[in-house]
Amino acid sequence: MTKILKTSLLAGASLLVAAGAAGAQEIDEVTLSVVGSWSSLPLYQQFEEPFWTEHLPQASDGRITVEMTTFNQLGSSGSDVYRLLADGVFDVGMTVADYTVADAPELEGLDVPLIATDASTAREAVDAARPMVEDIMRDRFNSKLLAIAPYPPQVVFCRDEIASLSDLEGRKVRGSGRMTTQFLQALGAEGINLAFSEVPGALERGIVDCAITGAGSGLNAGWWESANYLLTLPLGGWDPVVTAMNLDRWESLSPATQDFLQAQITEHFEAPAWADAQGALERDVACLTGGECATDTEASMTLVEASDEDRATAMAALQETVLPDWAERAGTDWAQRWNESVGAATDVEIPLN
Repeated sequence: MTKILKTSLLAGASLLVAAGAAGAQEIDEVTLSVVGSWSSLPLYQQFEEPFWTEHLPQASDGRITVEMTTFNQLGSSGSDVYRLLADGVFDVGMTVADYTVADAPELEGLDVPLIATDASTAREAVDAARPMVEDIMRDRFNSKLLAIAPYPPQVVFCRDEIASLSDLEGRKVRGSGRMTTQFLQALGAEGINLAFSEVPGALERGIVDCAITGAGSGLNAGWWESANYLLTLPLGGWDPVVTAMNLDRWESLSPATQDFLQAQITEHFEAPAWADAQGALERDVACLTGGECATDTEASMTLVEASDEDRATAMAALQETVLPDWAERAGTDWAQRWNESVGAATDVEIPLN
């Protein structure tokens, strides 16, 4: 490296540091109350908590401080997070979008089963849906959308032997959301609504035969102790977690603070979570099936690969039954917006009259 180039790089670095310091001095001094998602799962442990409690205070030079808990630590199932956020009970809230579709059925369109089998496609679908989600969060929950981050795709844990998707027919299967439950019913299974924490006991007692959740979620929650077969066809989508801020609180912040906060969330929380998603799926499946694993686990589930016939059967159920049913609940306008955004990005179309 020449002396001139080295000097130029050092000067540039000094300017960036100075600009960052100046930016930090321009933002408001605020304390934010933040409610994260499941405290036991990797999205919170590896991305949410470090971002809000460590990175953001440091990046703001201490001008933004955070008081953080999670919805399960508050005793919530996650379904009331956005209602409480709308009322200003806290400033920022995170929960799985599917948990709240009773209040906003149009939000189901964010996480449609099967349309994304890898993280890259899932990110494209989420980015396409983002303008819809922004409107939903503003109009339904008086909030400003800040980020959409993924859990790994929702896979199927079964207690007894399965060899293909058709083996779910007639079985009682816990779904991970309303659309997933209806998807299961379209496949001939009995879709069961059951809280995440109740699944291991329900599998052991035969209340359900199978259950759907993210591979990492099932790994960390010990579902492999009650289930023996793992079908990795993403019947429950990627279970996106939406992060939003109470709109009144957002609008009380200066433009400089808003810009700073959004830029930090996008670059240092949302982007890393998506970058890790595909690798996390592969690592989690390896851990669950007795492969190489960075953590101590005795899991040795049998991996069931989906066939082309399985995928064709599932896609037919999605397009002929599940999506038209959602379009009826959400309304034609939302279905049309979905077709023009998520549908266009994934080559899936809801038939509209």
